[in-house]
Amino acid sequence: MTDTTNILFTGVGGQGILLASEITSDALIETGLDVKKSEVHGMAQRGGAVEAHLRFGKKVYSPLIEPGGADLQVSFELMESLRYIQYLKPESKVIVNTQRIYPLSVATGLMDYPEDVIGKLKDYGVEVYPVDAFQMAKEIGEVRVVNVILVGMLSRFLPVKEEVFFDIIKSRVKKQFVDVNLEAFKRGRELTGRTL
Repeated sequence: MTDTTNILFTGVGGQGILLASEITSDALIETGLDVKKSEVHGMAQRGGAVEAHLRFGKKVYSPLIEPGGADLQVSFELMESLRYIQYLKPESKVIVNTQRIYPLSVATGLMDYPEDVIGKLKDYGVEVYPVDAFQMAKEIGEVRVVNVILVGMLSRFLPVKEEVFFDIIKSRVKKQFVDVNLEAFKRGRELTGRTL
């Protein structure tokens, strides 16, 4: 990775991408790094495509990632990992939730959902870390923690101590959801630890 590290968050509206990017951003800032983050696109349409750009390093001047510039992609939905493939490069790492959320064009039969998304990503030459985060969230007992599971996986690739993420999560989520979110983060972090 260069002096600036680029993280691309992708998914669909309503998946908690904004919170995931904010937790990550806050943790990096707390560690003393300069962070620039773009606004999240597409949030107005629940179920529509969403992306957030996050760049960090000693000094960062622009929040936007150029095509071919993403070091890490965190995709909250399987197909969305392919939608932004032009941002990846051979050494990129892609954390991808294997959950499928069918867009209107697929649900109505106008288009087909792409086959073998993971295979296509691997053919592109990137390192892929697939996880059924939705199923894992159901096992934890709260389906809304998919985003924090993915942040836990992402945390293994960031120069931030685990405790910093714990503090940020505690400050960012409602008190009654702190424990389940901390559990989600730990499960995600352990999962990437086994695959590294």
